[in-house]
Amino acid sequence: MLSVREAMGTVVLIVAMTILIWVAEGQGQESWAKRVHTGKKVVTTLQFYFHDTPTGPNPSVVPIAQAAGTINTTTMFGVLNMLDDPLTVGPNPTSKIVGRARGLYGFASQTDLNLIMVMSFWFTDGSYKGSSLSLLSLNPTLNPVREMAIIGGTGLFRFGRGYALAHTYSLNPTTGDGIAGYNITIVTNV
Repeated sequence: MLSVREAMGTVVLIVAMTILIWVAEGQGQESWAKRVHTGKKVVTTLQFYFHDTPTGPNPSVVPIAQAAGTINTTTMFGVLNMLDDPLTVGPNPTSKIVGRARGLYGFASQTDLNLIMVMSFWFTDGSYKGSSLSLLSLNPTLNPVREMAIIGGTGLFRFGRGYALAHTYSLNPTTGDGIAGYNITIVTNV
């Protein structure tokens, strides 16, 4: 039979080991990402900010095509843009860069400000460095929260599928410079 002192020592040891295991498992987790293994699947949630800057000396998005008559529309229907936007941990443009959004988006509606988005989120930070997610979806830009499809990925996101929720953090209507928060949930195989 254990004495009270031995029992307390055992409890303290178990608690200490549990804390050490918990801390060790947290190593490799980025502040902007969480990865949970659920048996045969891995569910990863990412949160970052997308900085779209069409102005200034080094714009991150540029127009590459425009349909005849686009200038006369209120929705910019027919304009196609190429982008290489930074993805950051926080909304401040000087916060840590965790990747780039590369691809294109076009104004795809004659009646609303809807974008068709075709892009890869390419990650450059931590254990996600070199992995990417592919987004192909309609983005109804005036909605407070927009849900978009993640249709695949590479690296840690190979065979991935999921969705992105985007919300506008800030937008300068004069320049078009904008920051959007992205929350992404992706499911991959182990």
